[in-house]
Amino acid sequence: MAVGVAVVETSSLGDRSYLVHDGDVAVVVDPQRDIDRVLALAGRLGVTITHVAETHLHNDYVSGGLALARLTGADYLVAAAERVDFDRLAVADGDEITISDELRLRVVATPGHTFHHLSYVVLADGAPVAACTGGSLLYGTTGRTDLLGAEHARTLAAHQHASARRLADQLPAYAALWPTHGFGSFCSASAPDADTSTIGRERDVNPALRLDAGQFVAELLAGLGEYPAYYAHMGQRNAAGAAAIDLSRPPAAGPPDLHERIAAGQWVVDLRARKAFAYRHLAGALSFGLDGPLATWLGWLLPHGAPLTLLGESAAQVTAAQRELARIGIDRPAAAATGVPEDWAGGHEMRLATLATATFADLAAAYPGLAGRVLDVRRSQEWAAGHVDGAVHVPLPELAGRLAELPEGTLWVHCAAGYRAAAAASLLARAGRRVVHVDDAWANAAAAGLPIR
Repeated sequence: MAVGVAVVETSSLGDRSYLVHDGDVAVVVDPQRDIDRVLALAGRLGVTITHVAETHLHNDYVSGGLALARLTGADYLVAAAERVDFDRLAVADGDEITISDELRLRVVATPGHTFHHLSYVVLADGAPVAACTGGSLLYGTTGRTDLLGAEHARTLAAHQHASARRLADQLPAYAALWPTHGFGSFCSASAPDADTSTIGRERDVNPALRLDAGQFVAELLAGLGEYPAYYAHMGQRNAAGAAAIDLSRPPAAGPPDLHERIAAGQWVVDLRARKAFAYRHLAGALSFGLDGPLATWLGWLLPHGAPLTLLGESAAQVTAAQRELARIGIDRPAAAATGVPEDWAGGHEMRLATLATATFADLAAAYPGLAGRVLDVRRSQEWAAGHVDGAVHVPLPELAGRLAELPEGTLWVHCAAGYRAAAAASLLARAGRRVVHVDDAWANAAAAGLPIR
């Protein structure tokens, strides 16, 4: 029998979910919150979902597993060692779950990314053909080990090394690897080195399978960087069990309401592309375009539980943003408005603003007179790899709390590609600062003649 697998990609969060089937019945592994995508896929394939499996309680997104299991009547596989507030089929190392006469899953305990992490070996007619590895063995790397607290990182890193080797020892070289993380997710310890892989390939390239335990642990811990603040709330939310996603339209906000929300310091977020935002926007609004990693950066910066108002060109744009945000637990915007900035301002020209933009070539021309007023909002690892000499470094997630540290005068703000710099520039403008958004690729900085150190 040939096992079929269909991938549900969530590129905005760097994750994959899997629908594994025999042509008639299927198991879904690590589904995201918006399960309509999974149901539509099952419908297109003509398969019935009989099982839903979690490799672990996720830290980077709210799972749709419980809602999917309840809707379909499927068995919901969750590690027996996890404390959860819902009924599930508790599974543990060595269990075999029958999906059909031809398709089974073997449960393998693979602690490391979390203490109770599981992987699922896919058996076709009794032979192992693949493994769903969640945040354990990834493509050329593994899941990070510090998400449950820095105090556990070293212990979990040692577990991660042992788990990867134990899993690899159980599988033939041809077995496919189907991880959940590792496609841009901050759950990955480092960037992946491929888009597909097998156990045989990982034995050649993966540090967990090439290095001894001590060297692996040291290298993994040394490479860990920041991760989004909203991760702190995901595990608890998943242990409690998330309700079905609600993408119904938020309450409409007219110009007076928008003005009051901005005056009160609430987050009013403009979903349009950053160039449109720079040309004209509602004064006090913040730029988090839907054309970039909205969920990651807005979810990282928005104070937990704070009311959020969305501004979009259309209702479809607002709904798309709702979907992205619901995946990380920001379920219901307080309000929304659609149209153009003139609509949101209600004819009050003073409520509209523009944002100056520039390239790195422009920055190079102005650089001699800026006296350190270049603001780099990239992550610490990016800064360490090279930065404009004399620039001020404040990573975007820290910006709102460190405004008092910034030099006076007009700030020229940049990141690696422009998206984070747009968000930073809008935050600065809301705080009353004069700012120039350097909307350019970092690769152009040295070529423009800027001094890099």
